[in-house]
Amino acid sequence: MKAHNTFYMDCHLAGRKYYDADLVWDYLRIGSKLRLEREITNPHDPYAVQVIFNHDGEDYLLGYIPRTDNQKLAAFLEMGWDDIFDCRISKLDPETHPEQQVQLTIKIMRHKENKTDKKQAK
Repeated sequence: MKAHNTFYMDCHLAGRKYYDADLVWDYLRIGSKLRLEREITNPHDPYAVQVIFNHDGEDYLLGYIPRTDNQKLAAFLEMGWDDIFDCRISKLDPETHPEQQVQLTIKIMRHKENKTDKKQAK
């Protein structure tokens, strides 16, 4: 049986109208991969987690994980577990309020065994 990525959370993109989303709106798609980065120096939220979209090699800050949902995620990122999360756009709705226009789904990626792991397991 093949293990799949594990659902972690759904949330909206907070602050969407204040950052770079308008610059790359035409390139955003359902399923677009996003990167999560901890912003320790954020003066407004001690658990701030940035949501970043890379387009043509340039990073764009789309917004943040909402402060009501970011504390545990921030802790994982601070511990260096940023490579286990798969964050993707799950809904785009330009007709609704800006804070509800972009929905995110975050999953925990399954562990990819390497050859050394398989040999040790035998």
